[in-house]
Amino acid sequence: MTAGLARVLDDLVRVPGTNYRVGLDPVIGLVPVVGDAVGTVVAAAVFAEAVRNRIPVHLLFRMGWNYFVDAALGVVPFVGDVADAAHKATSKNLRLVDRAIAEGRRVDTDARGYLLRAIGAVGLMLLVLLGLVGLALWGLLTLIGLV
Repeated sequence: MTAGLARVLDDLVRVPGTNYRVGLDPVIGLVPVVGDAVGTVVAAAVFAEAVRNRIPVHLLFRMGWNYFVDAALGVVPFVGDVADAAHKATSKNLRLVDRAIAEGRRVDTDARGYLLRAIGAVGLMLLVLLGLVGLALWGLLTLIGLV
């Protein structure tokens, strides 16, 4: 399921005359709130797949970094959508998960300890992303003169 989502969001169609592919993510990203919500749902699905397969926590942080870069680039309207088309965080993270699974890199520890570390990693990343969203909203409201 996550592979199909990543393909639709990051690599759906080939740009004519090139080997470069783009998906719906940059297009959906043009719609305020909706684009970010779709990206968040897909990110959650990829993270859930990683946690379900007990991917090492350091890879969860790396996945979070990819989403952090994606979110930071996305703060700038339109420019962020172009950068999103180039960065493709969902595809990068799915490749990390698939590679870790193929190489048998799993955390063999008690489920509670792993789950607590994974939730902590995801929670920290969500706090950073929420901070970025708040900063972006504050900047937007300042720009249009409401603050």
